[in-house]
Amino acid sequence: GRPTFAWKVSTGAKGHVTPTGSFKPTRMHQMWYSRKYDNAPMPHSVFFKGGYAVHATNFVKRLGQPASHGCVRLHPVDAADFYQLVETFGPANTRIVIVK
Repeated sequence: GRPTFAWKVSTGAKGHVTPTGSFKPTRMHQMWYSRKYDNAPMPHSVFFKGGYAVHATNFVKRLGQPASHGCVRLHPVDAADFYQLVETFGPANTRIVIVK
């Protein structure tokens, strides 16, 4: 395959690892609240490994630098687009590739 989309993201800050590799989405939630981090909102969550997800963030000024607890954060518009793409094409036809 070839990359189809590339968006500016934030991944794990110091002390918080974002898993690398190739993943298929495992579940999706229009709105999810973190059970681990004080019910932090995670709009347009696409989970790919356990509790790790690609989701929207309001901290858009931090995009492009490590800032999360391990999830992959996207601009809200990009996260909504990504969520819609996964919904349209299906998790089985979606691959999330995370590299350092």
